[in-house]
Amino acid sequence: MTDSQKRYLLIVNGKSSGDPMLREAVLAERKAGKEITVRATWEGGDAAEFAEKAVDDGMTHVIAAGGDGTVNEVVNGLMRVAHDRRPALGIVPMGSANDFATSVGLPLEPGPALSAALSFEGAPIDVVRMTAGQGSEADVSYYINMTTGGFGAEITSTTPKMLKRMLGGGAYSLMGALKAWRHQSYRGTLHWQEHEQSESLLLLALGNGRQSGGGQVLAPRARLDDGRLDVLLVKDFSSVWELPTLIGELQNFPAEGRYVRYFTATKLTVTTKADDAPWPLTLDGEARHHERFSVEVVPLALSVLLPEGCTLLSANDHP
Repeated sequence: MTDSQKRYLLIVNGKSSGDPMLREAVLAERKAGKEITVRATWEGGDAAEFAEKAVDDGMTHVIAAGGDGTVNEVVNGLMRVAHDRRPALGIVPMGSANDFATSVGLPLEPGPALSAALSFEGAPIDVVRMTAGQGSEADVSYYINMTTGGFGAEITSTTPKMLKRMLGGGAYSLMGALKAWRHQSYRGTLHWQEHEQSESLLLLALGNGRQSGGGQVLAPRARLDDGRLDVLLVKDFSSVWELPTLIGELQNFPAEGRYVRYFTATKLTVTTKADDAPWPLTLDGEARHHERFSVEVVPLALSVLLPEGCTLLSANDHP
């Protein structure tokens, strides 16, 4: 595809639509000959709807300008489009955590990020499909970065929005420290491949990408295009004297530690124990609660505009 054939839809989170740096960047790129249409969200669901309809409006690329939640909503809209018609995804990070953008090495200022999105080539990456519930009541959604459950999800969902804006990723660390004093574990049965395991878990992370919660690396070996989920299980502990061992294992991510287990899978299902409350989850930063859910890799489902040499791509996986 030549540059003259590219048409960009920039979907901006409504809260960021008045950002002067973003406006200046759009004007500059238009003057340089880029064909950019801008749409701002007003309410939940707008970003997904705009993304889904983009191809019918002749758009070849959709750029999400916002935080991880905005990116996730755009991804879900794009996944409603047939694979052979699906526009490529670009990202202008404008949220508090920006976990996906940070981990893949995107610029974090609006101007450079937009310029990068307009110049990068698309790289095919995996998308993860989450199915919550069963049968006709099942709810299906998608993500490209990470789902966390339990303790990590509580941190994200309970961090006040004002604190997120004030402290950025540091807000998540602060909430994590506060939660650690009164932590709660979550019981569930996990199924993957030929394995079944019932555990009381402090944290569950299901990573296509590597980090969540404002820079917390929970899946350090994840690749965006390897067809695998990186799974982190952190078991509950009963005494502060056990914390040094747990922390040590979290620095090494063993395949089978006393408290930490790290492995890969193509699909994993979690079912809560009877009479237990639903698990708190965050799917690319968006909070939800489910009693039963499964995640499964959809290989190479989406083209994303990424820097050349992005270390989360298998081709750049150098020892």
